[in-house]
Amino acid sequence: MSLTWDAQTTALISGIVGLLLVSSAFGFYLERRAQTESGRLLVANLNARIRSWWIMTALFGLALATGGIGSVILFGLTSFVALREFITLTPTHRADHRTLFWTFFVFVPFQYYLVATQWYGMFTIFIPVYAFLFVPVRSVLAGDTVDFLARTAKIQWGLMVAVYCISHAPALLMLQIPGYEGENAKLLLYLLVVVQMSDVLQYTFGKTLGTRAIAPKVSPNKTWEGTVGGIAAATLIGTLLWWATPFGPWAAAGISLLINLAGFAGGLCMSAIKRDRGVKDFGTLIEGHGGVMDRIDSLCFAAPVFFHLVRYFYS
Repeated sequence: MSLTWDAQTTALISGIVGLLLVSSAFGFYLERRAQTESGRLLVANLNARIRSWWIMTALFGLALATGGIGSVILFGLTSFVALREFITLTPTHRADHRTLFWTFFVFVPFQYYLVATQWYGMFTIFIPVYAFLFVPVRSVLAGDTVDFLARTAKIQWGLMVAVYCISHAPALLMLQIPGYEGENAKLLLYLLVVVQMSDVLQYTFGKTLGTRAIAPKVSPNKTWEGTVGGIAAATLIGTLLWWATPFGPWAAAGISLLINLAGFAGGLCMSAIKRDRGVKDFGTLIEGHGGVMDRIDSLCFAAPVFFHLVRYFYS
């Protein structure tokens, strides 16, 4: 899984760092200008988010510098923590403890081992087939039938969204694309930049222009104005970054739009789970963002869509 760190990769990283520098300066300016208590709280939250983005960018840059294996380890740890948040929020019974041991300490590392070794065939079916079947069998052997379907479904859902779906992001590094050998790190960067910018821009447009909620009972802060504006702007960014991918400009526009729509759907579904459990966030690990799952909720749906689009049309 060797990667080439070329001028385009440097340009992408430099662009991200430049954007963070501008954001930090803007946050400092707003902090000095805020007059009201509500304004100061809003700016404090914004600056907390920016500080967290600096840390996440540094970790991702360090992972990429290892040549690929670091990215697999980073996403593996991310999946582990996100799965823990998901399971904690959707509690199971004592009878499920051994099932959970297999889930965390066998299924998670093995899924990322498959990514690291580029074993595509097993990577695509291990969790949705073998882990899916193993979870209820191991749980039923404990003899507890109370809420059996709900308990096993929670574990299966956690494995799918926090591990299987997210593992498609570093799996981009295993794709063999003619004329693009060794450059797959740019695909991973492209996915993260477009999807995360969509989240940020939806939040920004929603705060400044949003008035009509899309699903007020699920996520009151998601508005039509914020969603349409954020997805449109992020799609434009994805189109302008076509030079870092094997896509042409029009293909980049179409793929960006699809993964942004998938990311929006992922965020909405994860919000529904939080509302069902009566909480605002999955956790508190990331300052200003909530938990790890709160930060990667859109990636859960966008990563597998992007991976299979690229593999089908370009690999």
